[in-house]
Amino acid sequence: MPEHNIGDIVKAHYKSGIYIGEVAEDRNRFYLVKVLAVDKHPMQGDLHNPGKTEEVFFHQRKALSFQEKANVQKEAVHSYEGEVPEYEASLRDSMEQLKAKLTRRETEFNKLAVQRLAELEHQYFG
Repeated sequence: MPEHNIGDIVKAHYKSGIYIGEVAEDRNRFYLVKVLAVDKHPMQGDLHNPGKTEEVFFHQRKALSFQEKANVQKEAVHSYEGEVPEYEASLRDSMEQLKAKLTRRETEFNKLAVQRLAELEHQYFG
């Protein structure tokens, strides 16, 4: 596993989202990563019961905010090459990609997840 230095730009898998960020601190088994962009928006729903809508709490999962810091396990942090996208544009793109994926198949789970994303979109962008 390659080591990263403070200031390195990385791709970090955190919970069900993927972010582009800057390593702010080395914390033994974790890196403190400052979010600069969203690569993959977090999935909606109960992550322990994927695809289910009944008898579960269907979570609305927000993406981490611009410059929010997260402790990410070192195994989930990878080098990032390329231009760092602007945060708001990356958030919009990641939401559109997730919505496109969810609308390919019409299931109760996908419908509810798209509804949660619409609510988040209103919160994010007004």
